[in-house]
Amino acid sequence: WYLTTSEVDPGERHFYRMPLMGGKMQKLTSMTGNNDVSLSPDEKYMAVYHSYINQPWELYLKETGSNSEAQQLTSGQSAEFKQYNWREPEIIRFQAEDGAMVPARLYVPEENAKNGAAVVFVHGAGYLQNAHKWWSSYFREYMFNNLLTDLGYTVIDIDYRGSAGYGRDWRTGIYRHMGGKDLSDQVDGVKYLVEKYDIDPEKVGIYGGSYGGFITLMGMFTQPETFKAGAALRSVTDWAHYNHGYTSNILNEPSEDPIAYRRSSPIYFAEGLEGDLLIAHGMVDTNVHFQDVVRLAQRLIELHKDNWEMAVYPVENHGFVEPSSWTDEYSRILKLFNESLLGK
Repeated sequence: WYLTTSEVDPGERHFYRMPLMGGKMQKLTSMTGNNDVSLSPDEKYMAVYHSYINQPWELYLKETGSNSEAQQLTSGQSAEFKQYNWREPEIIRFQAEDGAMVPARLYVPEENAKNGAAVVFVHGAGYLQNAHKWWSSYFREYMFNNLLTDLGYTVIDIDYRGSAGYGRDWRTGIYRHMGGKDLSDQVDGVKYLVEKYDIDPEKVGIYGGSYGGFITLMGMFTQPETFKAGAALRSVTDWAHYNHGYTSNILNEPSEDPIAYRRSSPIYFAEGLEGDLLIAHGMVDTNVHFQDVVRLAQRLIELHKDNWEMAVYPVENHGFVEPSSWTDEYSRILKLFNESLLGK
């Protein structure tokens, strides 16, 4: 029988063959990254869908069990795409406050380009894995992180507590407190950058969408000494308003565990906002409903906060579709960081 595992590294996926009644596994793929394999009907050949950290998915063919290199069958990138030297971020691990070693992608600018500022990117979904060695589903953010690095920012992309790929305890580390260890991992990542990469602690921004937007809000509201600017995109602001199937597995139900919901919901901490905040949301979002950020906006108005702004996208759902919306959103994020962190 055949199976795919992360035995080599949590950030890689390889394909194996193993005797049905047990025995030693035989590794059948060798390319670093993710190898998604489909076998021919007679099992003599493998179609390998492969990508690397800075190389999008391509299709390869290899004879099953052979030591020969896989033959590349497709080349899907444009000439313009290939002209840019896409970075290969370093996969690191830094120590969290509780001793856990936290995996992350790290983008470091050239020495002569460094501006002393850092940006934390927070992936969405909560349970997703992003500090891996294959082409990210967050390819737009990967490209934006390349741009930020070109401009001198040091960027870190953390597989915080709750992320997939690191076992049960990592996945369940946020039980009854979203915005707990998943947020403290971001703060510890910033401390790591300040200590190891000479980052100015007064020049740190954070951004992310969906769950990443939620973490951004929690960071801006509860850790103002760490984050001076943040862009919260399509963000959950009150977990009692989010879908039951997702939230109840982590926070139980609002009627049964109101403490978990209150300490996990950004709207209850909005008075802590000190830095500059950008809120961006699609009006026809059927995942995180637009009313979430409307309620938060009203709360910020009532608190007399004047260091925030909201960008509204009338035709967009949770995942944007229109290129003009993506361009507008990331232009606003870049402007926020340049103005708030660099004074440009």
